[in-house]
Amino acid sequence: MAEVLDPRMLLRGYGAGIFPMADSRDAPDILWVEPRERAVIPLDGFHLSRSLARTIRREVYDVRIDTAFADVVRGCAARPETWINETIERATLGLHAAGHAHSIECWLGDRLVGGVYGVRLGGAFFGESMYSDARDASKVALAHLVARMKVGGFKLLDCQFMTDHLASLGAVAVPRERYLDLLDQALSAGSATGSGAGASGSGVSSGSSPAASPSPSLGAVAMLDDPGRRAGGGSPSGKLIVQLLGQASNTGCSTTLSDGDSA
Repeated sequence: MAEVLDPRMLLRGYGAGIFPMADSRDAPDILWVEPRERAVIPLDGFHLSRSLARTIRREVYDVRIDTAFADVVRGCAARPETWINETIERATLGLHAAGHAHSIECWLGDRLVGGVYGVRLGGAFFGESMYSDARDASKVALAHLVARMKVGGFKLLDCQFMTDHLASLGAVAVPRERYLDLLDQALSAGSATGSGAGASGSGVSSGSSPAASPSPSLGAVAMLDDPGRRAGGGSPSGKLIVQLLGQASNTGCSTTLSDGDSA
């Protein structure tokens, strides 16, 4: 009988600084992992290369949020080195249904060509995995995620394990004790308005804060775009994303991800 991973247990794990992994797609069991060092991407330290900025400005891809979450997870799970087994996939889909997991997707016409997905808890976003079937698609998705987080008041983008690819995008490794401090600050940032769901709603409550404090939101970036684009319901303009990534931010830091794109 397949192992059951309750979405609520999954959220408690992330809130405690641990996360589940499997040895392979077909592995029947999961392991709870707490690395000695954690990779995070400081939100004001994302490395935007000239070529990536050019791709984003040109809007080579139509970048959307939460329109194909299950497909993004399955795209990540299809990678040869995946740690996403069926138990983790089912639990993650349950988190998405409850508004606690989100995907940023890159489309070419009606074809999904890459994306990134993760779990949102308060002011933290735990980047789980990303994949790409077209040049730089996952990098574009990650750049859009970072820009949304900067505007939305997030504090932490967690990327789990450091890789050369993540380092090339600005990720840094922090000791476990420092990571737990960052996590605590990020969870506190999402406690003001309770446990709303959705990309534009609040995160899971982790305490009490003044009601006037805004809850972190992945949808806040839309208010900065031009009225015509907002009215059409389109994704933020590439020009806006590049501008946001070029600005210093006080929103804090970091994310943990894995990706198949070359640096």
